Amino acid sequence: MAKQTKIMGILNVTPDSFSDGGRFHGEDGDVDLGKVVGVAKLMIDEGAEILDIGGESTGPGSVEVSTAEELKRVVPAVWAVRTLLDEMGEDAAGVIISVDTWKSEVAEAAIEVGAGMVNDVTAGRGDERIFDVVAAAGVPMILAYSKDDTPRTSQEEVEYDDVMGTVKAFLKERIRVARARGVKEVILDPGMGAFVSGDPEPSYEIIDRVEELDDLGCEVLVGTSRKSFLGEDREHGTLATSVLLKGRVDFLRVHDVEGNLTVV
Repeated sequence: MAKQTKIMGILNVTPDSFSDGGRFHGEDGDVDLGKVVGVAKLMIDEGAEILDIGGESTGPGSVEVSTAEELKRVVPAVWAVRTLLDEMGEDAAGVIISVDTWKSEVAEAAIEVGAGMVNDVTAGRGDERIFDVVAAAGVPMILAYSKDDTPRTSQEEVEYDDVMGTVKAFLKERIRVARARGVKEVILDPGMGAFVSGDPEPSYEIIDRVEELDDLGCEVLVGTSRKSFLGEDREHGTLATSVLLKGRVDFLRVHDVEGNLTVV
């Protein structure tokens, strides 16, 4: 039975994200909340059901951001978007703010000002207290696969005997840990791109076999948007993978909400 695939819009309030770094920063270097709210409203109008706000890039070549700096970027942005949702009323009914962080302190502060989901690229390995924060708030948590032990991924080309078997085993163990710490609702992300390997082939195999993740009993989110494994034309490559994944996963995490929702 086909799934009703929903769209998560990406709002990176970072100066160095690989695709949209600096998009929301003003001339003074601080996050421009007016720009954040404007793009958030556009994404909602275009049909996004989740807005994923992140304050630290984790792609290849990125550098670690201090907790204080990430809080400075993320918390005002979450608060501003939460205020927007309240002002939009029924027009934004059901829209959820997700905070893209592996740090428990950032997750906790973001939830306090309106986030209703936590997206952790380390699946709780970076800061295990994040499970306690999520459990106490009773919000969903996205657990992502990554070949790397740190929040920053690399371009290492990993060869897999069975990439989906490896991803499933990793996520099954992280689900076990999350449940033991009290997290009720888990969403699974198979990583994709450099999170899986610098070689594009394993990512395409995951797309081919993505239904196998349903065996783990959780909703599934996939984020291929503008990643390097798509080749030179990343925009159309993203749309192509969205066509391949529509009806097969629960969520697609994208930069271009309108274009991807159109093909879905």
